[in-house]
Amino acid sequence: MITAFIIGCEIGFWVLVLAGLACRYLLRMKKVGAALLIGTPIVDLVLIVATAMDLRGGAIATAVHGLAAIYIGVSVAFGHKMVRWADARFAYRFAGGPKPAPKPKHGTEHAAYERRMWALHLVAWAIGCFLLVSMIWFVGDASRTNDLRRVIEVWSYIVGIDFLYSFSFSLWPRKAKA
Repeated sequence: MITAFIIGCEIGFWVLVLAGLACRYLLRMKKVGAALLIGTPIVDLVLIVATAMDLRGGAIATAVHGLAAIYIGVSVAFGHKMVRWADARFAYRFAGGPKPAPKPKHGTEHAAYERRMWALHLVAWAIGCFLLVSMIWFVGDASRTNDLRRVIEVWSYIVGIDFLYSFSFSLWPRKAKA
């Protein structure tokens, strides 16, 4: 059940983003569009409350419950950037806005971009881990929350690997093709 709810929240997030952008640029209803875009964090709040209630109701925590924390961490850390990315493309396509600049592909600009993306990943990890530890504490039964600890472990390894990848461009920047 919680899996379907998480998927529904992800769909709801993007429906609110697309509806907000459509109202903003296609229907010229800027206030309604802004309200829809501002409503996206409500989806995160609903998801964390539903996850906590599921766990408090006696469910054994699984990696799916951990996925809810990951989703919220990523949504908080990257959400504004994702909405800005979509907004720029929507404005270009439907409102005569300027063509969005592509992400840097080589040199020190690319290295700086990769470091910024890693920093956002670290923020997402910190938020997600805070939520995971909070869920573990909320349940209060170590035998029911082992999978949440594993999610923290695996995600920590992923953040470490991402650090090595992202910062490698600072030492060995990509070269422009000749």
